[in-house]
Amino acid sequence: MSETLTDLPSQSREPEPAGAAGRWAVWRSPAGQPGWARPTLLGITVVALVLYAWNLRLVDFAPLYSDAAKSMSESWKALIYGAADPKATYTLDKLAGSFVPQAISARIFGYHAWSLALPQVIEGVVSVLVLYRVVRRWAGVVPGLLAAGIFTLTPVTASMFGHSMADGALVMCLVLAADAYQRAVLVGRLRSLVWAGVWVGLAFQCKTLQAWMILPALAAGYLLSAPIDLRRRLKHVGLAGVVTLAVSLSWIALYTFTPAADRPYVSGSTNNSAFAMVFGYNGLSRVGIHLPGAAPLNLRGDGGGPALGPPGAPQGQNQPGDVGSRAQDQQGNVGPLAQDQQGNVGPLAQGQGPMAGGPPGGDRSKVESRVDPLGSTKLLDGHLGVAIGWLFPLTLLSLLFGLWWRRGTERTEPVRGGLVMWGVWLAMYAFVYSAGAVDHTAFVATLAPAIAALSALGIVSFGQEYRRGGRRAWVLPLAVATELAWGVWLWSHFPNFLPWARWGTLALGVVALLALILARVRRTGSTALVTAGLALGIAAMLAAPATYAISVLDPDYSGSSFDANAGPASGSA
Repeated sequence: MSETLTDLPSQSREPEPAGAAGRWAVWRSPAGQPGWARPTLLGITVVALVLYAWNLRLVDFAPLYSDAAKSMSESWKALIYGAADPKATYTLDKLAGSFVPQAISARIFGYHAWSLALPQVIEGVVSVLVLYRVVRRWAGVVPGLLAAGIFTLTPVTASMFGHSMADGALVMCLVLAADAYQRAVLVGRLRSLVWAGVWVGLAFQCKTLQAWMILPALAAGYLLSAPIDLRRRLKHVGLAGVVTLAVSLSWIALYTFTPAADRPYVSGSTNNSAFAMVFGYNGLSRVGIHLPGAAPLNLRGDGGGPALGPPGAPQGQNQPGDVGSRAQDQQGNVGPLAQDQQGNVGPLAQGQGPMAGGPPGGDRSKVESRVDPLGSTKLLDGHLGVAIGWLFPLTLLSLLFGLWWRRGTERTEPVRGGLVMWGVWLAMYAFVYSAGAVDHTAFVATLAPAIAALSALGIVSFGQEYRRGGRRAWVLPLAVATELAWGVWLWSHFPNFLPWARWGTLALGVVALLALILARVRRTGSTALVTAGLALGIAAMLAAPATYAISVLDPDYSGSSFDANAGPASGSA
């Protein structure tokens, strides 16, 4: 442990293995990195691959979206226009960029639930590897490895990347954007910043305005710390912004300049307008602002989406075997479809079916709906809390102490600039999700890269200060104690889930705290005791989210195509 908690670098380059043979020796660490770095990363990657791919044979189809991917796999026109039917007569009520990999996979392997989920497994592994590179370049090898591991063992990502969900492609594109940004900000390179804009534009094709929420973070980080003069920084950000806008609006432009008779009808709009669907129905309507041409956000006042196709198309009249976005139950209520564990497809009532929380006979007196439009503290409690919120205290402490300890550094100091970028990323997504509706648990996966990066830096920084002693040494025990209390609170919502693991995690945290305090109080604390306290403290902070994430290996706790969560809060439980 002592050899890994080294000083953070001020800047790092991209050393590569020497020679052609070295480039193919993927198990060997590049020059300038410890010999154990690459093998450890490969081990983390294997864990991620196992978690994401374990239930491929058991995954479910995503109602409507799986049908759209099937149509796109059968027709090139449907693929280009994102049509929901093979004849390309109407689109989804969302952009279809995230379904392109699914359609290609279905075209290669045939139309199966596993072939639609396979691209998300690949997207997850790519995200883990790229996040390591981003954080290593920013803060060092050990923070990079910790960030990759924390991201892998985040419950929402462990479930999401194992199902056919649009958010998997979104998260991967955002991490790739951060990778390009990191290259740009270290040397003030315009080309890399433009590539960051391209990746954000591609992320927009996956989940529209969710992708743009990263832009303030990238702009703030670059304007603050890029090692070039202010005029060039502003110019670079402006040019990258133009590229981002162009790539983001490319699909809308395709529809706008194609005659209506030669393309599908745009669902989610009342006037066949892609702009109204993207920025109205999927944008401003979410905060109560109606844009002309946007379809009503719901038909029943419960968050249901519009029927597909042009105005006047039949609603709720699915034929036997059809899977669509609307269906009618025996009482005549129209609602979104869902698939149960036996493969039957039917209407999803409020608080029922795969999108409802809690295990069979579970820990709650009242099963909650997956759709949670109310409550500004939704990220701190319930099913969203256990999906993404385990490391919130550590993340916040890492951000606050990191900025405070570096308050007197130069403007271009990379670690401080990274703290600003990741902090704005975290704040933007957390604020929007807290203020608005979170229709699916997978939405909060966009918080995972920032949480992983900041938590990893905090663990290493607090560990360094703990070894040095002094007042700063007490920040690590503070982080462990706060995480321990927070973890007990989150786990208390599901007290019947693995009680032995809950009590074991609590005991581990108490022992870690005692060891950390004893080693600092004793003037002659041994190196072994300090190292043991560090190791136990790190393990105690990561044990709870890791337990929930690993639970996806049990199909009953792996989530579903409409609910990316693990443990008893998953929709499959």
